[in-house]
Amino acid sequence: MEKIVFLERHTLRAPLRDPSFEHTMRYYADAEKRPEELVERLKEATVVIVNKTPLRADVLGRLPKLKLIAVVATGTDNIDLEFCRARGIEVRNVRGYAAETVPEHVFMLALALSRNLLGYREDVRAGLWHRSEQFCLQTHWISDLHGGTLGIVGYGTLGRGVERLARAFGMEVLISEHKGATSVREGRTAFEEVLRRADVLTLHVPLNEETRYLIGHEELALMKRTALLINCARGGVVDEWALAGALRKKRIGGAGVDVLSTEPPGLGNPLLDHDLPNIIVTPHVAWAGHRAQQELADRLMDNIEDFFKRAED
Repeated sequence: MEKIVFLERHTLRAPLRDPSFEHTMRYYADAEKRPEELVERLKEATVVIVNKTPLRADVLGRLPKLKLIAVVATGTDNIDLEFCRARGIEVRNVRGYAAETVPEHVFMLALALSRNLLGYREDVRAGLWHRSEQFCLQTHWISDLHGGTLGIVGYGTLGRGVERLARAFGMEVLISEHKGATSVREGRTAFEEVLRRADVLTLHVPLNEETRYLIGHEELALMKRTALLINCARGGVVDEWALAGALRKKRIGGAGVDVLSTEPPGLGNPLLDHDLPNIIVTPHVAWAGHRAQQELADRLMDNIEDFFKRAED
């Protein structure tokens, strides 16, 4: 009988079907990051379902029965993949389940920033429209996405989804080549050129040693002063202090971020400063559309069932 332990069950708001093989399943609603407590929860598990809880060698090395880590997400940066390979623990994630909901979130942020939605909302609440001498209140600059240039860094399922929406909006789309690449593939544009030309720059790369701080002081300095930066990838892809500085100095036009370097964020994150101009921060919910969550739940169980079916074969 397989013993399945689902960590952070509360992060997936969708029904989960029972696997077809004989099993027991135990759920933990909360996240637990203390190694001793994690080992206690997982010591009998043959399958661990995890979202963002770190599973490093100090925990994995004390779980001799573990066969499979099923990730309820695309990113696997919270798992020691090298250790898993060495120990024969399979890791399966779910890709492409948010192909519509994340691109919609990207454009929600881009539209809200380019049209100064929050600024106008606050002005109306403050009574400025009531006191206006004309029929409209033009207290903030408004930009159109149509006719602008969208730069995409990371051209997987989500990047392609953003591209489809951008073309529907009538935008020119630039697909970035890898940073530091010595040649540029057909259909791609050099990374630095994308930074210089983009009116909206959106990030869709995993977090690893190559992409950590992909966008920092030097990269922000290359961008247009009116450009918007959208990050719905991972917080560590952007140097948050550099971004905060660029916004304060009006080095770029604005930023929309759905992810931070530490989640939930602690005190002192520079992007959560209430005085920081022209930024919208959402709490890692770009992926969380209802249909996307159900697809994620279904494909999670597909991954688990397929693993044991292959083991039988």
